[in-house]
Amino acid sequence: MEPFYVTTPIYYVNDVPHIGHAYTTLAADTIARWKRLAGADVFFLTGTDEHGVNIERKAREDGVSPQEWTDRIAPRWVALWKRLGISKDDFIRTTEPRHIRVAQQLFQLAYERGAIDKGTYEGWYCPSCEAFYTEDELLEGRLCPIHKRPVEWTAEENYLFRLSRYQDWILHKIEREPEFIQPESQRNEMLSLIRGGLRDLAVSRLSVKWGIPVPFDPAQTIYVWIEALMNYLTAIGYLDHPERYRRFWPTVHHLVGRDINRFHSVIWPCFLEAVGLPSPRQVWAHGFWTVDGEKMSKTRGNFIDPIAEITRLAEASGAQWDVAADAFRYALLREVPFGQDGDYSHAALVHRFNADLANDFGNLLNRTLPLVARHFDGQIPAPGAPEGPDGGLRKAAEEVPAAAGARIGTFEFTRGLAEIWRLLGVANKYIDEAAPWSALKAGKPARAGAILYNTLEALRIATVLLTPVLPAATQRVWDQLGIPAPLSAQRLPDASRWGGLPAGARIRQGAPLFPRIETRPAARIPSTKEGAE
Repeated sequence: MEPFYVTTPIYYVNDVPHIGHAYTTLAADTIARWKRLAGADVFFLTGTDEHGVNIERKAREDGVSPQEWTDRIAPRWVALWKRLGISKDDFIRTTEPRHIRVAQQLFQLAYERGAIDKGTYEGWYCPSCEAFYTEDELLEGRLCPIHKRPVEWTAEENYLFRLSRYQDWILHKIEREPEFIQPESQRNEMLSLIRGGLRDLAVSRLSVKWGIPVPFDPAQTIYVWIEALMNYLTAIGYLDHPERYRRFWPTVHHLVGRDINRFHSVIWPCFLEAVGLPSPRQVWAHGFWTVDGEKMSKTRGNFIDPIAEITRLAEASGAQWDVAADAFRYALLREVPFGQDGDYSHAALVHRFNADLANDFGNLLNRTLPLVARHFDGQIPAPGAPEGPDGGLRKAAEEVPAAAGARIGTFEFTRGLAEIWRLLGVANKYIDEAAPWSALKAGKPARAGAILYNTLEALRIATVLLTPVLPAATQRVWDQLGIPAPLSAQRLPDASRWGGLPAGARIRQGAPLFPRIETRPAARIPSTKEGAE
């Protein structure tokens, strides 16, 4: 299996994280965990972007140096990812010496190859985006299209990357590689942008001192956006770990918000081509989470703190905090297809918690283990000879791992999770109709045991498949099932084989993982823009 390298954007440390940042990182964590489950060699990178005029201004407002500001904010990102159980392999900060060396070397290389030369650049500049915009890209009143704040006219002598030279090359690449940019709507948008003509890009700033100095002209600093993109090479070992670099580049999949798609899908591949390096395998530009139709950001004042949302869910349900965090990540991935926009609603989160996690997943465990404890001395009963109703459950259990893998492995989280819930739905229907309690009353303990075994075996398979999405909750389910083999050692083939539940294993019954949250009967659950599964 090919190695798999996945990245989030490196997040700008002008402030603390919000739910939009968490969404990208949870999606990257899920795909990284899924690929590990499939047996791939995975490298998962996230980090912080710490240079530029906006950081300079923020630090000045706070009365500290830019380095002091970044040293204060970056650890808060590290702490959030740790609390959310993010399985990153590296966390990079662009103020680290390893990154400064890579950025300067690549900039020097581009200059020596004639892709960068000195000139005068002028244009409308948004400090919040750290990006230039043309007149026709701005909103009425010369506002930034992303932050809806006034832009600034900037004109100065600096170094230009001759992006226009690579217009035909990047156009042909995107046309012949349809999977390079996803989803299709973002691919079409980039094609339209390129066909409209690419302008040469300023890649240094004379007026911004908080940045990495241009190696051959220290009066200038490398433009924050081009420098930030280079982090993907720094972390994978472009200079320091050549063997790792050769193993993982260019198998990289960049996950980004669509507002920064052009940097990753157009500018970054062109720069790599200019310095003689291969392009990323794929750029996935997902949609925005909005509140009342507005893009979520601290700048606009509609900030939603993921920690506060998870805490609120844990307090309302009585679930363990890490299980509530799992519910949060599940709801974000299930509610809206990756790549589309969704309007965030706490009520929709509660609905997913109750309907999917409490009723379908958790309750399947809660219905079976007490019967095993009471009638089989707390040990998983023997499978027994299959009977008519058993075939449908086994058929679903054999189909779902491949079907879910085909979806989740290609970032279709919503549809992949729907496949796993198909198995859970069949299992819940099966135990209702097979009715082990009736078999016990009829004096058929062997048949009751077989029904319970089949149900728990389906639950075992679903649990393995759900580990990338619900890492804490699935470990607790695994512990209650009493399976001796560690969950962390399970791989997709283990979920694809019926009969992996060891008969005789002693269960360890525990409290319900997803206690139902009481809601008002008349409350309407708002739906997302794109429609929930």
